[in-house]
Amino acid sequence: MNAPVLSVRELSVSLRGNGGSGTVVDAISFDLFAGEVLALVGESGCGKTKTAEALMGLVPAHVGSVQAECLRLGDLDLLALPESARRRIRGREISMIFQEPLTALDPVFRAGEQLTTVFRRHRALGRQAAREAAIEALTRVGFADTEHVLRSYPHELSGGMRQRIIIAMAMACQPQVLIADEPTTALDVTTQAQVLARLTSLAGAVGTATLLITHDLGIVAQYCDRALIMRHGRIVEEAPVDLLFTAPAHRYTAELLAAARGEAA
Repeated sequence: MNAPVLSVRELSVSLRGNGGSGTVVDAISFDLFAGEVLALVGESGCGKTKTAEALMGLVPAHVGSVQAECLRLGDLDLLALPESARRRIRGREISMIFQEPLTALDPVFRAGEQLTTVFRRHRALGRQAAREAAIEALTRVGFADTEHVLRSYPHELSGGMRQRIIIAMAMACQPQVLIADEPTTALDVTTQAQVLARLTSLAGAVGTATLLITHDLGIVAQYCDRALIMRHGRIVEEAPVDLLFTAPAHRYTAELLAAARGEAA
């Protein structure tokens, strides 16, 4: 098997509060390989989003702490990188799609300005080249009238359109790793399917490894290769998707599957 593009060993996240600190991610380990879609599954509050934020380097020191034995992106030791270096690779080598597409886009700038900024910052393109790259990126995520999208402010676009723009931004530099945190939560079922199909197709075409965070086992079954089941900050099961659905090894996984099917566990 090829070497993983992302290696995580004993990752823990603790958050500070009025009563002290509490562990929300508790010594989890996993590998992510090029071109695969790995699901991180669990109920709300189990630590999925904090895992993503830790991988992205988005847990501020005044909010909490991140510890790990190993956190590697390809040949890069993420734990050893200063924040300035993390900022340079964030969006270029490792990207993230957030849950709510309206808040993920800046409401005071047109979509075109925000998308071209990604190309200018991370690929050092000039203004015209960045605009052409933005048009190409919008076309790849399924927009026909790219000029309209470039001119529009986020509030003038539908939720599905905004999320496709976010995907275009996240995939602009063909990152090694894409983290998608509940990327279709705010969308209707039909739009969810369109967005997820576009996302996984784009990532697969360039070999980007995808960590798809979700609580929806239907999405896991349709779009993912492997799954990690998370409960109370810990990984309780890891399995290929087909095995997970036919022979879950952990009782909690069986309970999730039964709940999804409307059965008694």
